[in-house]
Amino acid sequence: MTSGIELVVPPALAGGVPYAYAAVTDPGRMVFTAGACPLDADGVTVAVGDVAGQARQVMANLATALEAAGARLSDVLKTTVYVATTDRADLDAAWDVVRAAFGDHPAPSTLVGVTVLGYPDQLVEVEAIAVRDSWQEPGPPDDGSTVGP
Repeated sequence: MTSGIELVVPPALAGGVPYAYAAVTDPGRMVFTAGACPLDADGVTVAVGDVAGQARQVMANLATALEAAGARLSDVLKTTVYVATTDRADLDAAWDVVRAAFGDHPAPSTLVGVTVLGYPDQLVEVEAIAVRDSWQEPGPPDDGSTVGP
């Protein structure tokens, strides 16, 4: 593994996937997630044929991956939302769920209709870039410098 990169694999998400769910970079502020997929803890695609149902599972999985990396949905800088469809109504259905999950935090996002996604019966995927506080309590190390007069 490259120094300065922490790969995050939360035990609450499907363990049989061939990728980490998130990565954190030095100095520990930037979090990059893999595309959150509509998989249950056993790696089975949920809500087959239901864009909104899959979007709900995707957002729950995204929140879990972010939490395991020390971030929250309110820390997200940008998302990309992929929906396997040619129907704008499906894009709208997925977007409504994604947008609701972010509440009062309308992070920039790109919504894209695609031909196919990676898992059988998968219709929705969301990837995110977030920023977390780089220093966990009690704070950054004291380097002797002072701020102020």
